[in-house]
Amino acid sequence: MKIYKPTTPSRRGMTGIDFSQLTRKGPEKSLLKYVKRNVGRSSSGRISVRHKGGGVKKLYRVIEFSQTKMNLPAKVIALEYDPNRTAFIALIEYPNSEKQYIIAPHDLKVGQEIIFSETAPITTGNRMKLKNIPVGTAVYNIELEAGKGGKIVRSAGSSAQVLAHDGDLVNLKMPSTEIRIFKGECFASIGAVSNPENRFYRVGKAGKSRLKGRRPHVRGSAMNPVDHPHGGGEGRQPIGLKYPKTPWGKHALGVKTRNRKKWSNKLIIQRRKK
Repeated sequence: MKIYKPTTPSRRGMTGIDFSQLTRKGPEKSLLKYVKRNVGRSSSGRISVRHKGGGVKKLYRVIEFSQTKMNLPAKVIALEYDPNRTAFIALIEYPNSEKQYIIAPHDLKVGQEIIFSETAPITTGNRMKLKNIPVGTAVYNIELEAGKGGKIVRSAGSSAQVLAHDGDLVNLKMPSTEIRIFKGECFASIGAVSNPENRFYRVGKAGKSRLKGRRPHVRGSAMNPVDHPHGGGEGRQPIGLKYPKTPWGKHALGVKTRNRKKWSNKLIIQRRKK
């Protein structure tokens, strides 16, 4: 983590991510892709998500979230920054010279060999089936359905823990402290996601937020009553309501949004701690 000297008011509280551990090279051109950004607009062109727009142009890095090359060792040839996610990514190369991007685990080194297999050594970066991973091991990039690719535990510094094996099922403790059942046939990678210091990152100034494509967020209490339920009043006033509301009058805080009839509710053993 980089700490800046307070040469300006915005620099005083700003912190940056240390990229010294990354490889000094450009991204792999064959794995770059242009993705059109909707910047919060729907198919009709109307704003459906507020406070989005602008931002620096960026190309998408094609990440391999599943396991396409089984039982074939791959060598890590670079660690790189990805503008589309909080974690770092690793460029790996197979013996046939094919290259892929994967989410880099913490403490992965350039030159290290990793392998995707049903049973592999319990080494950082290796990918294997959950039923073959010992209890207590930290895992990331976990499949929800076997063969569909990693869907969860992919953000910077996150990891889940294998708690127990029950036949063909495995219990995992998620980063949110929720305990959930997974099929043992699902694949997961060993270790924790890279860039754990991301949680201490501070933007520092509004201009840096604009570069990320975030437009200003206006407080509801600063609006008129016609624009927001919190608006109006002479001077600064409390919202005058039993509970905070969205601009459309819905509950804004403390509301459960998960569907009570969702099929995967039966897979949750223990809900996250509040």
